[in-house]
Amino acid sequence: MARRSQPRTLALGPLDGLLGYRLRRAWNEVRRDFEAELGSLGITRGMIGLLSVVQANPGIAQGAAARLLDIQRANMVSLVADMAAAGWIEKGQAPSDRRAITLTLTAVGADVFSAALERVRAHEERMFGRLDAASRARLAAMLAAIGPERADAD
Repeated sequence: MARRSQPRTLALGPLDGLLGYRLRRAWNEVRRDFEAELGSLGITRGMIGLLSVVQANPGIAQGAAARLLDIQRANMVSLVADMAAAGWIEKGQAPSDRRAITLTLTAVGADVFSAALERVRAHEERMFGRLDAASRARLAAMLAAIGPERADAD
């Protein structure tokens, strides 16, 4: 009878020291938990981002919101159409440029955003609760340092 060997610890090799790899693995965990938390509400990451930006910037131009959130134009058109059809946002025309579409949160959208934000905060606590406030602030600053600089939007 053959003896079973002890399970050996597998190594990642050079991946273990690559920050991009570690960031991707961390993002996978964060994304899975986020989707599990908000999936029952039918809200995607893109939707929560747009709800947040429109709530913070009533009447924002659709193109400015897309640039701020780094959402491609075709994806933004679809996202806005879905959210307008759900009654979460209202589309309008910019007074200075009738071609520009403006976005405003509806009362229903504000309620949806409030409920979703509670769940996002619970998700954030699960994911980052082991970090104290100072560590969270350092992590946020480090992540901001590797992202693109945010230009002022229209």
